[in-house]
Amino acid sequence: MRISLADGRALEVLAFGPEDGRPFVLHLGTPSGPRDVPSLTGPAAERGLRTLVLGRPGYAGSTPRPGRRVADVAGDVAEVLDHLGYDLFVTLGWSGGGPHALACAALLPDRCAAAATLAGVAPHDAGGLDWTEGMGPENIVEFGAAIAGPEALTEVLDRQAAGLARVTGAEIAAALGGLLPPVDAAELTGDFADAVALGFRSAVSTGTAGWRDDDLAFVRPWGFDPWAITVPVCVWQGGQDLMVPPGHGAWLAAHIPGARAHLDPEAGHLSLVQHADGIVDDLLAAAGW
Repeated sequence: MRISLADGRALEVLAFGPEDGRPFVLHLGTPSGPRDVPSLTGPAAERGLRTLVLGRPGYAGSTPRPGRRVADVAGDVAEVLDHLGYDLFVTLGWSGGGPHALACAALLPDRCAAAATLAGVAPHDAGGLDWTEGMGPENIVEFGAAIAGPEALTEVLDRQAAGLARVTGAEIAAALGGLLPPVDAAELTGDFADAVALGFRSAVSTGTAGWRDDDLAFVRPWGFDPWAITVPVCVWQGGQDLMVPPGHGAWLAAHIPGARAHLDPEAGHLSLVQHADGIVDDLLAAAGW
């Protein structure tokens, strides 16, 4: 469905699970268009949750919003929930979705019962964190371009998008190159690989505006302080992660008050999904649901 917002934009929103379930807002990674993630939406549905996947501005059917900050997602989520008749919700952000889940926790504390980050990005200006240490070479190039500015970044992303526009599940591991440790390469097979490839194809189906604006938002001030969050937050991170290195998860766990930390030294960026049941259970326990 496409939901019209007060400022004239529209967001593409997908819904999965029982129609009478409590809302679970899922923020996907960068880049990714809105799609089903059965490894997460399945456990959520089993626990009576209605998963809402919002396409961030610029992805697939969602209107671009150049210059957006991470914080801006909170207003979009609130409008979507109002439109669908929901009040309280829980949220999870995977990878580039992590900061957006934290924005909901920080800026919608009366509605967000709990939030979780799964291999989530830390602030670029995080004190004591070498933000790119441990990243695969492709991400170092990408975020170096983001720091250089929109034109340099667009050039890099347009080159990558040409290959991702038609990538298949059988090809996705090779396409990710130096971003995959062995533990993630082993996970990227079958239906899961097909789902990841679909997310990339959807992400660039209407260009690279969403991807560009995500990256730019990550390396600029987010518009809120993670250490000021009062909502319960669960932090999940893999020690083998080459996309969002383990230092990001460790920083979030150390700086978000009362964070429930789950730092698995043997997991990667994608293989964390093996903990899906525990992730959803932990989120619900944090929310008191």
